[in-house]
Amino acid sequence: MTFVVTTDYTIERLIPPNLPLAPIQYDSRYQEGLNNVLRLYFNRLDNIFARLMATTSALPVTLPSTYFDAFGRQRVSEPYTLFDSQSRYAADNQFSDSTVNGASITYSSSQAAVLLAADTTSGSKAIRQSYRVFPYQPGKGLLVLATFVMAAAQTNLRQRVGYFNADNGVFFQKNGSINSFVLRSSVTGTVSDARTVNQADWNGDKLDGTGDSGITLDTTKAQILWMDFEWLGVGSVRCGFIINGQYIVCHTFNNANDISNVYMTTAILPVRYEIEATAAIASGATMKQICCSVISEGGFQQTSIEHVARRVNATSSSTITTSFYPVASIRLASTALGAVVIPSSFNFLPTTADNYEIALIKNTTLTGASWAAVPSDANVEYDIASTAMTGGTIASSTFTTGKSGPTPLTSGNSYNWDLQLGASLAGVSDIYTLAARVVTTGGAGSGGGIGSLSFYDLTQ
Repeated sequence: MTFVVTTDYTIERLIPPNLPLAPIQYDSRYQEGLNNVLRLYFNRLDNIFARLMATTSALPVTLPSTYFDAFGRQRVSEPYTLFDSQSRYAADNQFSDSTVNGASITYSSSQAAVLLAADTTSGSKAIRQSYRVFPYQPGKGLLVLATFVMAAAQTNLRQRVGYFNADNGVFFQKNGSINSFVLRSSVTGTVSDARTVNQADWNGDKLDGTGDSGITLDTTKAQILWMDFEWLGVGSVRCGFIINGQYIVCHTFNNANDISNVYMTTAILPVRYEIEATAAIASGATMKQICCSVISEGGFQQTSIEHVARRVNATSSSTITTSFYPVASIRLASTALGAVVIPSSFNFLPTTADNYEIALIKNTTLTGASWAAVPSDANVEYDIASTAMTGGTIASSTFTTGKSGPTPLTSGNSYNWDLQLGASLAGVSDIYTLAARVVTTGGAGSGGGIGSLSFYDLTQ
């Protein structure tokens, strides 16, 4: 059987030869010349066919390197999205903002973008970092995509976009007029950006017009940054841009068989945009944050057990009124703000025969909270001492009369990533509170009960 396959060889374009015109009378020299021209042409055709054809059952097929994920698996059309962000009608509230020394963060509805601006003051700095960090499963590639437009280069102006925080990560940087990829690490106990590789030293397409793509990078135009991580502590990180629908590899940080430690403390990190005047700059500058996404290539398997924060001593029969009352709350421990914690279900058992609304409320203000580590998980703290609550956003609610079964917060076999606890740039954790209130049809009511809030910790 004959197969036609792709090949590693360069296949030249074969142009048919111009055949000499035949003389009126037979001429052996003409005939020999014609035969030589045709013989050369057919020999070249045979050479091309030999490179394209094989007769074995196992045939090598060569595809571009970016057709594969960080672990060499062929990319498929169904990636598993851990996070996505866009700002169609408002600045995406999944990001924590920080501005100092005259910097600003504003929203442009017409551009569907968030504008991070630094003024001319030294130290003027704007940061947007996702509240959530994103789970990495060893053995699966993690793909990060981020779109942006940077301000024109200025002396003392530094702009960064990538998958990083103050301690670890990888990002694209424009410092003055110098483009770089940076691998930040705190494995020594001190944050280091020593692995900064400038554009002239990239080991892939330098995007300076001399590479295979022939493209010259212009960061004042909209760009799609991509990076994929083969972590396992010591894997490779590929960095580049998607231009004209093509993944272009600009630089690869290789680590296996080269370093004696992990290349950064963790690959569980946030998406971050920042602009800073490291010293006084000539004029104010603005960088645009557009969209971003974090994707697990190869799916994501649920492997966590449930942990529980619970109130087992019932409130008095008159404690819960028509206003929400905090039954149990959870937050990230200050030493584990990078933990991946997702509420999974809540349960409430009334001790009085009243009608109740039971709700999971995010970031309420608690009165009289007393926090302690969850016995089965030191990454999470819980509170059952609060006596009142104000504000917050209802994330889920249900109604019950008498005994209530668990209320799940997941859909099918998937985690509800939107419920994941995050932390602000100031180090303040989200809080989820299981709350209950008595629902009456006329007049005030009161009641009591016990309850529990279950959660997954994917980093324990």
